[in-house]
Amino acid sequence: MEQKGAFSPVEGLSHAAIRTRDILASVRYYTETLGLREAFRMYREDGSLATVYLYLAPGQFLELFDNGLREGLIGPDVIGINHLCLVTSDIRRSYEAVKAAGGPLDTEVKLGKSRCLMYWTHDPDGTRIEVMELTPDSMQAEANRRLAEL
Repeated sequence: MEQKGAFSPVEGLSHAAIRTRDILASVRYYTETLGLREAFRMYREDGSLATVYLYLAPGQFLELFDNGLREGLIGPDVIGINHLCLVTSDIRRSYEAVKAAGGPLDTEVKLGKSRCLMYWTHDPDGTRIEVMELTPDSMQAEANRRLAEL
């Protein structure tokens, strides 16, 4: 049991990442059927659409990946949940806490494509877990400011 005032390496859920067969059909479903708002898009180096973030609430998103492909990690017919992303307010302290607890660390702390700080770990079943700190200039923080006002 955690003691009051003790540091927790994570503080909440940032996003669930979903691999899609057809990203535009998925965006339409989540926006037109479920009423979510698009937060931002990220593109591959060749200019093709790679990722769409959908806004749920301040700091909470769904992340849709195009065509089940993401940096060569999976095949095109593997569709569904890709990873969970947990949020922290102190990425370096979080990383060191996981390390001290003997948890697996799959990467060092690094700057992500959306300008957030992140590292990767995994649970005993192999579920990929991204731990993220939103920097003030991250795409997620910008979307929070813009969409929370609506």
